[in-house]
Amino acid sequence: MITGAAALSVHRIRVRQSDFIDVLVPATCQRRDAEFVRMHRTGRMPERIQEFGPIRYALAARAVGDTVRGMHSLRDVRGVVADAVQRGACELRELMDELNAGPRRESALFREALAEVVGGSRSAAEGALRQLIIKSGLEMPLFNADVYDGDVFIARPDAWYPEFGIAIEVDSREWHLGPDDHKKTLKRGNRMETYLINVLRFTPNDIRDEPERVIAEIREAIKRARGRARLNLRTIPASA
Repeated sequence: MITGAAALSVHRIRVRQSDFIDVLVPATCQRRDAEFVRMHRTGRMPERIQEFGPIRYALAARAVGDTVRGMHSLRDVRGVVADAVQRGACELRELMDELNAGPRRESALFREALAEVVGGSRSAAEGALRQLIIKSGLEMPLFNADVYDGDVFIARPDAWYPEFGIAIEVDSREWHLGPDDHKKTLKRGNRMETYLINVLRFTPNDIRDEPERVIAEIREAIKRARGRARLNLRTIPASA
């Protein structure tokens, strides 16, 4: 059955396309690679499959695992894992099961990206922001926490400093499922501002190309917020 990037395309998970088609075959199979077809012998042939006509594909979680184990960039691995979760192609539990059942070799980035998702980062850009804040030494915000005014839901910012009333939003169409999701992000930011929340907005390009500026703006916002009265808002951290 087909796995890897070709299978991810069938499951509508975004990934850089390969020039090869990756095919899972039983460990006892003696077939060889041919032209653009790469054989992957495995003792873990999936019991469940996705069929499209005569062609068989690995399910999303297995295809994700087989794809990201061949990647060497945490950013690329984040993108695949986050997109699979965002689009509902597979559940987080299924990805964890695939990580634990598969080979440990070349699984370090897969493990790190999943740890970020469990920690609350739901997109590749949010994962990059998380790593940037960790390296900066700044206080860590809560990721994807729910913010309420009493029982009234306000928003679920990408990152949230409840003690400072600062929300961080990663604004880009690239990291949302479509234009409607991007509009919802902007409306969410405007709603937060009506509750006197200081909303800092950055694009994925800002985080990647101007990390010093991003950190400087966050640090300055925290500095200005110190000593001010805390907003009377309720926070519920994201659950795994």
